[in-house]
Amino acid sequence: MTNYRLTPLAQSLPDTVPFVGPEAQERARACLFDARLGANENVFGPSPMATRAMAETPQWMYGDPESYELREALADHHGIRPDMIVVGEGIDGLLGYLVRMMVAPGDAVVTSDGAYPTFNYHVAGYGGVLHKVPYKNDHEDPDALFAKAAEVDAKLVYLANPDNPMGTAHDGADLVAAMDKLPAGTLLVLDEAYLECAPGGTALPLPMDDPRVIRMRTFSKAYGLAGARVGYAMGAPDLIAAFEKVRNHFGMNRAAQAGAVAALEDQTWLRSVQARIVASRHRIKEIARKNGLKPLNSAANFVSIDCGGGSTYAANVLHEMVARGVFIRMPSVAPQNRCIRVSCGTPANLDIFAEVLPVALRAAEMR
Repeated sequence: MTNYRLTPLAQSLPDTVPFVGPEAQERARACLFDARLGANENVFGPSPMATRAMAETPQWMYGDPESYELREALADHHGIRPDMIVVGEGIDGLLGYLVRMMVAPGDAVVTSDGAYPTFNYHVAGYGGVLHKVPYKNDHEDPDALFAKAAEVDAKLVYLANPDNPMGTAHDGADLVAAMDKLPAGTLLVLDEAYLECAPGGTALPLPMDDPRVIRMRTFSKAYGLAGARVGYAMGAPDLIAAFEKVRNHFGMNRAAQAGAVAALEDQTWLRSVQARIVASRHRIKEIARKNGLKPLNSAANFVSIDCGGGSTYAANVLHEMVARGVFIRMPSVAPQNRCIRVSCGTPANLDIFAEVLPVALRAAEMR
């Protein structure tokens, strides 16, 4: 067969993916990165309890398709009922299921221009129509998002708090006030991947079953289990029940479920990681300022840094950093693309970053 019978929608989509992974870049360079500071992974790692639980999990059995123990543990942790929680293959997987449930070809969806691209990827894959609003002072703009949702009768509006790629955050109470303008019939998709890295007051102070919002959380960031792919969503029971119609019931492997349960139990480890993230953010900012750059305030496990020379200069800095073995990324849309983005790292990682950055800046100025 030479002509595959793809759907017209699939045929119309570009041959792109949301991210080119560091492994692909290492293969292209034919060598490993010296410092992996671009994927917002938690280099401090998961709880030893989680590592041990995963290693000791029998692999001959399929994972529990209901993720019963993990949902029970999450319900106890958050003080809610298990029927308000669905577990999936990271937030990315849950976003795909949610879009599959709710977005038909031609349906309107709203997001910020330059926000997390995997959401857009899913919407395009199901034929939804994306409507975008700009950031405001390097923050996603809830008022503009909700106004656009009303204008286009959006089914979904996506907002990350804290935000990726900028690391900025809104106070949860401010988001609640803005939700007065959220149109009836529009669901707020609140991506809280970095919430455990953020200061108090960032979480949305509303009941978890508020029907206007679904909250996405993950074990990939502060809990250090990015490779295990464990995410969960919390919302009204009727909405959560609808996931059963479309999700991959055997998508969650048994070891990942066991690791997530153990990680949730070890809040002492989580607090130690949170402290290291704060220290790492502080060091990244110091390094940036020492080199004449302007770091943005961050509530996530990375720092965006204004390079001060526009998007072309920032792209040159990124190129020179990567060429010298330091993997970082940058926002893709103006005016945020004047920045580079550096994930929190170990002291050794950041020593390398501090050594390479001034060299990369000089090289970027000569390009």
